[in-house]
Amino acid sequence: MPPAMTDLLDIWVAHSPMLGHTPDQITVDFLLPTGIYIQMDVPREATIQHIKLLLWKQAQTLPLFTALGEMESHMFECVNQAAVHEELEDETRRLCDVRPFLPVLKLITRNCGRAERLLDSKIGVLIGKGLHELDAINDQEVKDFRNKIVRLSEERMQRVCLMTCTEWLQACFSPQLDPGSTTAVTDEVSEQSDLKVIIHFEQSQDSTILKVPSSCTTTELMDLAIKKWLTTHSPEEEASRSEYVLRLSQCLEFLCGNHPLSQYKYIRTCMQAKESPSLTMVHMSTIKAMFDKEIKTIGAVVNHKSLNPLPLPLPPKRRAPTQVQMCVWDLTSTFRIVLVSANKVNADETAKVQVRAGLFHGTELLCKPVVSSESSQRSDHTWRESTLEFEISVCDLPRMTRLCFAIYAVMDKVKKQKSTKNPHLYKYQTIRKAGKVHFPIAWVNTMVFDYKGHLKTGDINLHCWSSFPDELEEMLNPIGTVQTNPYTENATALCIHFPEYSSHPVVFPPFDKILEKAAEIVGASDCSPMGRGGKKFYIELKEIMERDPLSQLCENEKDLIWTLRCDCRENFPQSLPKLLLSVKWSKHEDMAQLQALLQIWPKLSPRDALELLDFNYPDQYVREYAVGCLHDMSDDELSQYLLQLVQVLRYEPYYDCALTHFLLRRAHGNRKIGHFLFWHLRSEIHMPAVSVQFALILEAYCRGSVPHIEVLKKQVDALSKLKSVNELIKHGNTKNARSKTKEAMLTKEAMMACLKQSGYSETLSDLCSPLNPSVMLSGINVEKCRYMDSKMKPLWIVYNNKLLMGDTLGIIFKNGDDLRQDMLTLQILRLMDLLWKESKLDFRIVPYGCLATGDKAGLIEVVSSADTIANIQLTSSNMAAAAAFNKDALLNWLKERNSGDALERAIEEFTLSCAGYCVATYVLGIGDRHSDNIMVRSTGQLFHIDFGHILGNFKSKFGIKRERVPFILTHDFIHVIQQGKTGNTEKFGCFRRYCEEAYLILRNHGNLFITLFALMLTAGLPELTSVKDIQYLKDSLALGKTDDEALKQFRQKFDEALRESWTTKVNWMAHNVAKDNRS
Repeated sequence: MPPAMTDLLDIWVAHSPMLGHTPDQITVDFLLPTGIYIQMDVPREATIQHIKLLLWKQAQTLPLFTALGEMESHMFECVNQAAVHEELEDETRRLCDVRPFLPVLKLITRNCGRAERLLDSKIGVLIGKGLHELDAINDQEVKDFRNKIVRLSEERMQRVCLMTCTEWLQACFSPQLDPGSTTAVTDEVSEQSDLKVIIHFEQSQDSTILKVPSSCTTTELMDLAIKKWLTTHSPEEEASRSEYVLRLSQCLEFLCGNHPLSQYKYIRTCMQAKESPSLTMVHMSTIKAMFDKEIKTIGAVVNHKSLNPLPLPLPPKRRAPTQVQMCVWDLTSTFRIVLVSANKVNADETAKVQVRAGLFHGTELLCKPVVSSESSQRSDHTWRESTLEFEISVCDLPRMTRLCFAIYAVMDKVKKQKSTKNPHLYKYQTIRKAGKVHFPIAWVNTMVFDYKGHLKTGDINLHCWSSFPDELEEMLNPIGTVQTNPYTENATALCIHFPEYSSHPVVFPPFDKILEKAAEIVGASDCSPMGRGGKKFYIELKEIMERDPLSQLCENEKDLIWTLRCDCRENFPQSLPKLLLSVKWSKHEDMAQLQALLQIWPKLSPRDALELLDFNYPDQYVREYAVGCLHDMSDDELSQYLLQLVQVLRYEPYYDCALTHFLLRRAHGNRKIGHFLFWHLRSEIHMPAVSVQFALILEAYCRGSVPHIEVLKKQVDALSKLKSVNELIKHGNTKNARSKTKEAMLTKEAMMACLKQSGYSETLSDLCSPLNPSVMLSGINVEKCRYMDSKMKPLWIVYNNKLLMGDTLGIIFKNGDDLRQDMLTLQILRLMDLLWKESKLDFRIVPYGCLATGDKAGLIEVVSSADTIANIQLTSSNMAAAAAFNKDALLNWLKERNSGDALERAIEEFTLSCAGYCVATYVLGIGDRHSDNIMVRSTGQLFHIDFGHILGNFKSKFGIKRERVPFILTHDFIHVIQQGKTGNTEKFGCFRRYCEEAYLILRNHGNLFITLFALMLTAGLPELTSVKDIQYLKDSLALGKTDDEALKQFRQKFDEALRESWTTKVNWMAHNVAKDNRS
């Protein structure tokens, strides 16, 4: 890790008070390959190319200049902010954007293949990990994967070059079609026969309004628009619809295809909000120019590679015609390993150290764990009985077997000490056995077979991890990564030896041999595969299959499922996960029969197939089957589950897998999917367990989407600038915290001055929004920007919309807060909204944009025309304490912004959205609900923000829960729902029915919610660390109960929320008073 920067960060900001020379200049030390050292001032905002030119002029006056040779044969190298050497191949970058760790540039000789090096440099800067780091990894699996990806990426780019302009437009800027567009979302919307569409013409200031039926197609709309346009223009300007394409006026999204208008998500949203859609007629010449620019970028890379082919690899050493290999099924020996040594073991001097080892297939323990003898040495340990033998034959090891280790200290009793050498002694769970206490020290996992299917042999050095999860299996951590700790300097190192069982390489059999084995078993068996069949067992089987994914199966139930596996295929195909959990993976005969059955298993729906990507199902062919089911997903549906699909990459033990190729293929085929795949991976590239894996996938994406590199790089650079501004604000506030005077604080004016600097304004302008790549941000509206007064000083940035004059967009940049839990919660809210709409109910949910972009950094969309309940209450009362009890404040606020029919619509919007959020917050167990994280739009939509506490993790004080209600339903909410009339029971009864309908719909999809949360278990979210956390969902959805029982439970919770709403008001009063005192 690089040393702390503290004040040195300020040298790249022009207004830094620590600079002792002119703000526009910075002193840089240059190191030349001739041994000459030069120090000179250079413009902070100069490009690297300009700085090299200045250096060359200076070097001409010094000795050994002629030895340098040509200027173009050299480039600079620096140490970047990540403390890594970075070659500055892209010389169009400015020095202030490069931001070296120290102002030192080393001139080095440029190697051949400049175009390739330039691309490598751009990709390395973009993904946050230099490709030279991947080059330096001495791992054949990494090298093979990269070579394969380079070839596939080049083929992909060549295919893009053969695309038509229309095909390219569809892939990059395809429209979002509404999943419920074939059926009415609400009766009110379906009854709307006519639409008023505002049509703009891109190449002129003209606009017109057309009244068309919602069934009108895009082609018919363009014909009408052109006819209307010709009424005010001369015949010479006549145009046909084939020369135009429709674009959403406010963003870069085109209505490709010839669908009815009502099938486009944007149009339906406008219909529901009773707003006029705004579309722009874009001439095809504009599209052609965009297309040609991208093709030129691709062509430069493809053509360069074709003109400069890579040298042919050396021929392999001559071997025998066919290498003799031994099938693992032919080995009857028991599996064993040898413990060689353990170094840097951080244990108490009085403790004895043992190693526990276990073989796992997913979470299933294949045989009893094995424990080493005790070692009483200091930091470095060896064991007297070093061979660990497992009670399983080598032939029965599944292909995806994990060998898991735990190193732990054994002590007679716990001694209370002021300090201890081992920080883990009291930090993690302990196991007490035979009067002794076992303290976990470190863990590590490795695969038994390598990526080619070869049984591992020889010595392997495993650098261990020291942080343990909440749940351990015999102190082992099978769900943990199979990558070793990259921070080798201080990590415990466990050296093990895999013995050789044969003089030939031992391999796992290929797929055709597995099917042959299954056929052989069936042929030799006289009994029917139907087993015990019959009505009695069918009823029992049905009951088992209807259980939720968290329900455990007993051994008898597993035996029944396995015996009736053919019944399962015919009658309960969605029960495949339970069948897979019933297979005895430690018997290769059963495994072979399962694989044969899987070949004729019906295809699952994509939603059902997601569960098969959980850690419980590690088999390669099962996961390939699951990915095959995902191929039926539309791009919109894939986007809905992309967050989980990225996280389950952690469960893949090998880089080259079906899921990786699926995600890359879909990302290359749709720019929007590619955008979010990039950010989901990029935001976690700092995590050591996935750093290499995610870097490889990011490199693969970039090589297959070369034109997207510059678009994404612009976003990365902009976020870097925002982070710099945020750190300066924090630094200024910390530095002057004692004075507490406004003059001493870093003011809004200082922030605005920083944003107005050309180095900032240029980088922060003309980019696609990371929150929504279809939205083009032209420039910052500096006067409206500010920073918020919370601990991490989030930036409130207001952008102008490049595509729609006068339109502004608000973005909150957070640095220091982990937004991944918020991102997950909002994703689930979007899914709930989708499920309700599929059932023809629209609860007007506002799942605003939220995106994690790095280590505790990210962006949040500002919802326009909205205010918090707290602000609405405080503006209507002179006293903060009394504000929370003013039940008229919210209704009066809506009346001020709506009148007549608009007020009626606003109250209906409030009623629907309040019902949706009441149910959603109850089901998800969202806590810390106070009046500053519940907001209302001027149109009436209520929505929640800030999801730091989920799954029932409610805040408490002095051991007492501060939140006593299942969800927020206060009397001022009811006052609005009842239209201000106390006796309006009809409206309240309608609201209650909305809540009950919404709840029952979510219950019907309970398994899907459990699956999505289970797939996020290894993400490292603070309140989602074990299966116990997901149990909350099972309880809130009353899974395992009948609908009547579940509805009874929900009604009790509803009454409780209503009865105890006074406690919410008291909490809100306390919050308002505290907020008033802070201000």
